[in-house]
Amino acid sequence: MSDTLRAQLWPLPTLGVGLAVVAGVGMPRVDKRIQYDMPAGLDDYLFGGNADAARSVLGAIAGSMITVTALTFSLTVLTLQLASSQFSPRLLRTFAADRYVQTTLALFLATFTYALTVLRTVRTGEDGRTGFVPQVSVTVAFMLTLTSVLALVLFLSHLAREIRIETMMSSVHTAAQRTIRRVFPAEPQEPDAPEGGGEPHGSHAAGDPRGLPPEPPANALLLTVGASGFLTAVDEGTLLRAAVESDAVVFINRSPGSSLITGTPVGAAWPRDGGSFAPDIPARLTADVAGALTTGPERTDRQDVALGLRQFADVAAKALSPGVNDPTTAVHALSHASALLCELARHDLGPRLLCDDDQQIRAVLRRPDLEDLLDLAVAQPMRYGAAEPAVLSRIAMLLRELAWSVAPGRQTPVAAALTRLRATIDAQDFHPAERLQLTELTELVDQALAGQWPLGPTP
Repeated sequence: MSDTLRAQLWPLPTLGVGLAVVAGVGMPRVDKRIQYDMPAGLDDYLFGGNADAARSVLGAIAGSMITVTALTFSLTVLTLQLASSQFSPRLLRTFAADRYVQTTLALFLATFTYALTVLRTVRTGEDGRTGFVPQVSVTVAFMLTLTSVLALVLFLSHLAREIRIETMMSSVHTAAQRTIRRVFPAEPQEPDAPEGGGEPHGSHAAGDPRGLPPEPPANALLLTVGASGFLTAVDEGTLLRAAVESDAVVFINRSPGSSLITGTPVGAAWPRDGGSFAPDIPARLTADVAGALTTGPERTDRQDVALGLRQFADVAAKALSPGVNDPTTAVHALSHASALLCELARHDLGPRLLCDDDQQIRAVLRRPDLEDLLDLAVAQPMRYGAAEPAVLSRIAMLLRELAWSVAPGRQTPVAAALTRLRATIDAQDFHPAERLQLTELTELVDQALAGQWPLGPTP
């Protein structure tokens, strides 16, 4: 729930309005208590007008702030529309989660609400009532207005910076790095880790046992989810507890970011001893596993390590569309994707194994491996940018950088992507000079795969 609220524009402004109402009710009471005990000299810094002047000031503040708030909302909506149509709809979540935008809207609405709330307490002394001018309250409203004016200037500056694609991609990159650190909290893998055999491709819980993940038997219990949507998170503690209580092994075949459909199997479970479940276990285990899987209407960066690469691939594909035709943006997106891939390659990718106190594997969680992540990062840019040498050149450099970063023995996905890149280059009608440059770049990838990095000029 907190992850969902973080990407919404309304929670912080709503909180600001609530606090403004409380302050607007409380500050006039403070004024009443101290109006006859005001420290000497303080009057010079407080509002000094009569009730009519106070009403005019508060009315002007309320009217101007609601106008500024409407302008700010309009600019925000236009920015979201621009980001969606020009770059990628997947970037809207990044912008909506911007705390600066949320705080600015909260300040504007709070100032408007506070001014209106204080306005109701101002009395002129007519009709036999005692006049009352909340000097401190009006002064606070004035200070909030000055702060809002400064915030408006800073907001426009911030907005101009945020709508730049470089800033958006940098924000996506930062969010993706945070996700990687959450999902892979352990130290990166050793450079000489073998590809298979004695070492599993996954991080482990409860003692880090070594062994290949178990495969579901043919008669395994199929597991489903209770609600359709994108898998946003897996509660490992709940899942492990459910497996231990049922004396079962649970296998989840979908990773965070996958689209799940109610009633469609997302995994399997089977008794640890190879026998059969007791009659009451299948229903309970299915419900417990469904409770451990959180779904939502959109992908989030909570546990989805592939989301950042998905966003960069979308930006590159949009930039290469005929309506945009901006290969430079595509090249920049591939640069960010390369940095993320190189960071991911230093971790132990593949399934995550959860074990009980006896070091027995109880749950296997699927996670994308290097082949999945690399295909996600380069497949669409390679397809839509096949006729653009600059894009293919950057993909070749990406493969070279990744080949250097990945552990020896785990370079098969890079070699396969290089073969695909060469086939794409051969299918295009390039100028001989462009073809020669691309050929030289692919040869540099071969050298990186062999552990060599020539320091001569890059083609």
